[in-house]
Amino acid sequence: MSPKDLFSGHAKLYAAFRPTYPESLFQFIFQHVTKCNEAWDCATGNGQVAQHLSKHFQKVYATDISQQQLENAIHADNIVYSQHAAEKTALPENAIDLITVGQALHWFDREKFYAEVNRVGRTNALLAVWGYALLYVEPEIDKIIMDFYSTTVGPYWDDARKLVEQQYQTITFPFDEIETPDFFIEADWNFAQLTGYLESWSATQKFIQANSVNPVLQLTEKLKPYWPVQEIKHVRFPIFLRLGRVKK
Repeated sequence: MSPKDLFSGHAKLYAAFRPTYPESLFQFIFQHVTKCNEAWDCATGNGQVAQHLSKHFQKVYATDISQQQLENAIHADNIVYSQHAAEKTALPENAIDLITVGQALHWFDREKFYAEVNRVGRTNALLAVWGYALLYVEPEIDKIIMDFYSTTVGPYWDDARKLVEQQYQTITFPFDEIETPDFFIEADWNFAQLTGYLESWSATQKFIQANSVNPVLQLTEKLKPYWPVQEIKHVRFPIFLRLGRVKK
């Protein structure tokens, strides 16, 4: 199976409008790490996770299949960016203390990725994989967004999206798993941030490529009665996390 790259064509849009993860998520993960020497952020995208890791680890390897994504990534002196697929990297063996994957595991050949995790991870290294579900705002807004998600751009979602909808509970996870609490992305957004985020969806971009029309423009008209353009609203994304130790 060849690696999927659905974000290179709109890397700047992705970097500008993707939600950021809460500090509580990282603090929970870090409390289970046994060493803080080297970390690997796989499918780093715009580098937001790598930036968090760089504050706690001496060295962070951040890889992504998309060079365009890497060109829009956040930089720090101890982050080493490189273009690699998740399943095969140039990282050293038995060197990594923490491997992270934010909102990307569903794109991988997981059997090959897990083999790479076992190759590069130290004994008792930690693998943290997470994603986030559809956002919640207010009931009327949520109904409109859900209809856009399932009906308008629904046919354009990759099959791997089902794994996100199932919150990664149906995937194999061959590691010594650690129980995790619930986390949420919480943010206060204006209307432009919402529509920018919806436009950054891979399914929205596929719709645009297929139809030469941006479906978010029509969605905007449906949302305006419930979300005045200048109004700030609180948005909430449920996060699902799976955490496990590498055993050798």
